[in-house]
Amino acid sequence: MNRHGSIKNLVTTAWLLLLTPAFAAPNTPAHIYPCGMEAAVKVGNDLYATLDPEFQKIINPESISMAKLDDPLMSPIPGNRQGLLCQVSVSTGFIDLLNHIAHAKAIDRIQPGFFLQYVFVLAHEGADANPAVPPNLDNARYWTDAVMRDQASFFNEMIGITLAMNLSHHYLGHCAKYAAQRPDAKREPINNLIAPDEWEASVKYAALNSLNCAISTDGARALFEFIDQMPQRPAWTGYIMPQSANIKRINEQLARYEHDYFRGGIKMDKAPAELSVASIPNGVHRGVGNK
Repeated sequence: MNRHGSIKNLVTTAWLLLLTPAFAAPNTPAHIYPCGMEAAVKVGNDLYATLDPEFQKIINPESISMAKLDDPLMSPIPGNRQGLLCQVSVSTGFIDLLNHIAHAKAIDRIQPGFFLQYVFVLAHEGADANPAVPPNLDNARYWTDAVMRDQASFFNEMIGITLAMNLSHHYLGHCAKYAAQRPDAKREPINNLIAPDEWEASVKYAALNSLNCAISTDGARALFEFIDQMPQRPAWTGYIMPQSANIKRINEQLARYEHDYFRGGIKMDKAPAELSVASIPNGVHRGVGNK
């Protein structure tokens, strides 16, 4: 087994110990997902711990703020001049959504086509509807140990990349740059505002931050592919990516980042020198953009 596979299996086993209830569909046996709010907070803490100390200065060590809301929301929350540090707000609805997408991806391994079927379900919901659960989720085949190991692994990777991207919006200066255009920072997706090169910088730094925590990019690429295949993207996709994102290109870059990372050819240390300086509300400065 290669190094990547070994790390991924170890991480999956660890998350299976975090049995946090996240789903119980009507008229189905009582099932729980192995990863929930506690797992998301743990991932956030790990991501923070592996950041460069200069990046950590503007981010709260308790980097994740959980909101008990059914709406699937994830957003960087800016700090202020009174010393409150930056965080990422995540709703329970977002955790549920990622659990379901991860589950659909895991089920697809034993029932090819299931992933695309769930794409179709979510893409054709009403604009204001909260995301539906995957179809026929009471099927016992979908809850075997093998499927749930894959589900936990994919969830870990999906929550890792999304949290890491939102953290990067702080230390790359995007959150400060667009603060005036986000009066309700918890609900206004920053991805509706940032430039393409800024988002690509966020993805790169998030991928490296995740890899430093032994989190593979497989789940990130699956999540991006899931959204890319939607002919009509629901509003919640704005919390994950811009409408104009070139997902094929981004996924190719993610695969290359991981390849180079495990061969020692790429590291995440400090912001590259070519990034221009942006003012952060609490006085710390960090770059914006990417070349």
